[in-house]
Amino acid sequence: MDYMTIIMLVVMLVVFYFMLIRPENKRKKEEAKMRSELAVGDEITTIGGVKGTICAVKETTVVIETGADRVRIEFTKDAIGSKAAAAAAESK
Repeated sequence: MDYMTIIMLVVMLVVFYFMLIRPENKRKKEEAKMRSELAVGDEITTIGGVKGTICAVKETTVVIETGADRVRIEFTKDAIGSKAAAAAAESK
């Protein structure tokens, strides 16, 4: 009976790892890759919902232009939520 309990605990830990921990690590890795590949001209959306086009990329920050009034705002790379390539935005 003791072996069965230990086996069930091990199985639960393995399931927990593959259902929760591994997908989260994969998502974090993809976000880090996306942030490291930011380039001038990419259209981005910040985690706060600000949309704009990157006009300068620095070591830890990016400068974006928002809208037709060409307001420039500087954000840390960690504040970038998603990006769409400039070519995809031009085809709209």
